[in-house]
Amino acid sequence: MAASRQLRLGAFMRPVGIHTAWWRYPGAWPDANFNLKHLIRFAQKLEAGRFDAWFMADHLAVLNMPMAALKRSATVTSFDPLTLLPALAMVTKHIGLIATASTTFEPPYVIARRFASLDHISGGRAGWNLVTTSNPDAALNFGLTEHMEHGERYRRAREFFDVVTGLWDSWAEDAFVRDVEEGIYFDPDRMHVLDHKGEFLSVRGPLNIARPIQGWPVIVQAGASDAGRQLAAETAEMVFASGGNFPDAQRLYADIKTRAKAAGRDPDHLKILPGCLVVVGDTVEEARQKRALLDSRVHPDSGIASLSIALGHDASGFELDAPLPDIPESNASKSGRERVIARARRDNLTVRQLAQIAGSYGGLAMVGTPRTIADQMEEWLCGDACDGFNIMFPWVPGGLDEFVDRVVPELQRRGLFRREYEGTTLRENLGLPRPANRFFP
Repeated sequence: MAASRQLRLGAFMRPVGIHTAWWRYPGAWPDANFNLKHLIRFAQKLEAGRFDAWFMADHLAVLNMPMAALKRSATVTSFDPLTLLPALAMVTKHIGLIATASTTFEPPYVIARRFASLDHISGGRAGWNLVTTSNPDAALNFGLTEHMEHGERYRRAREFFDVVTGLWDSWAEDAFVRDVEEGIYFDPDRMHVLDHKGEFLSVRGPLNIARPIQGWPVIVQAGASDAGRQLAAETAEMVFASGGNFPDAQRLYADIKTRAKAAGRDPDHLKILPGCLVVVGDTVEEARQKRALLDSRVHPDSGIASLSIALGHDASGFELDAPLPDIPESNASKSGRERVIARARRDNLTVRQLAQIAGSYGGLAMVGTPRTIADQMEEWLCGDACDGFNIMFPWVPGGLDEFVDRVVPELQRRGLFRREYEGTTLRENLGLPRPANRFFP
């Protein structure tokens, strides 16, 4: 008998491993980020495991850390998400395809067109991870010498959302009549010119592509600051939440759902999926040994660089065996910075310990047997701490295969996860409604 609630599962696949040392683990495929054959194999395996979505993060800068750490990073080369995902759409049938695109550096018309194209090419499986881009190094690749202030980025993102969704609504469903005899391709009365002029953006429209199959691609958001939570509550249908402890996750879940309801939305139409690193073993001890081996492959140079990125402040000059000093405010991600500082103060960690955690991934991790992992996931789902998880694999292909082959069947046995896809679109599989066209009945 099926459980009353079902887990939603996304796969965090860009980079293919969140852990700094994933590519150094025994048996890992070090070139997996930039090997199309490998990525196709992963997508098909995840679809066989009935995953909801393939989730691609993105970054727009290479020179974002000291060279001593950068030379150890597997993320410096990878495919553009909106170039790769159409290729994966051709070799899959059901799994959702979510790409990250920045509202700070890219024009809304281009974003609207590319995601509408992906939705049509994939048969209605596209999702847009709407990000404001917190990395100041990215600004230098787009002709800017200064990064936009945090609050300003989120105001722009809110306007950007309105423009993109407005462009997706440019055409009525029946606009393209294609009357061969009369020579009429479309009905002008079923076309809307957006003509948007706002604080940040000016876009005429209409979009030069038919309305997406899903109406709109699924909107995903990952900000955890107050501004990020509010943006998610107003616009998102999936939240890629930071993976913290259980009580913090419950508070975040309740906060975003309450904000969504206050914004006039059905909270059930917003799915919250924390990122979760999962390491599977035959025994809990074996799984812990796998995690320890993975962590041992993190070089100290990588750890300090990762800590600097998390803090939005250069940590290379900090005394390694001293407590974390006071960190000034920055224009980087506020929620990430606050999580690191809070953990350092709570656990009395030294800079060296924090660097090891930052380099090895210090967020939510489930390390154990298929049964103990399923126990934790069930606790989180039934305890209103999440609607599912964005799974982060410790290495590929082994970590991915172990989850699909061993954890998924245990979740299915408990009635917590589907055995077959519910529909053909990402919205149908997530249980999300198709948005109405705001301009045409």
